[in-house]
Amino acid sequence: MSNPNSVYDFSVPTSTGEQQALSAYKGKAMLIVNTASKCGFTPQYEGLQNLYNSYAERGLEIIALPCNQFRGQEPGSNAEVQEFCQLNYGLSFPVMGKIEVNGPGRHPLYSYLTQQAGGLFNDNIKWNFTKFLVDRNGQVVDRFATITKPADLAKSIEKLL
Repeated sequence: MSNPNSVYDFSVPTSTGEQQALSAYKGKAMLIVNTASKCGFTPQYEGLQNLYNSYAERGLEIIALPCNQFRGQEPGSNAEVQEFCQLNYGLSFPVMGKIEVNGPGRHPLYSYLTQQAGGLFNDNIKWNFTKFLVDRNGQVVDRFATITKPADLAKSIEKLL
């Protein structure tokens, strides 16, 4: 993709291997999060689900993108990731297929996200559960570190809804 204008210009793999166009979420605010099932921050899934419960009807979509690039903390298959998320957290927002967020295999969406909202020292994703907030026009408005609890994003989300 030569010159993307928004996150709507990208597709991500679903857990079953199809491509999900992010343009399907046009008009919604989005929280895009790289996730992992065996991370100290995995309990943030609960907080993400709470945000989704609170704001989905007002136009928030949460997109979880599992990634195994941080100490192998997402080792399972896409099917195993889905099962883990359902059994342990009962997630009702989409958990997509596994992707890479750094390095030569970095998914193009993450190249775009990090160009729009860089990190503290460089644009690489530092760890699991880095969060990108996207407005209803598909524009990246903020980036939140792993340690930022989902509940702490409520005010930022409300501004977009």
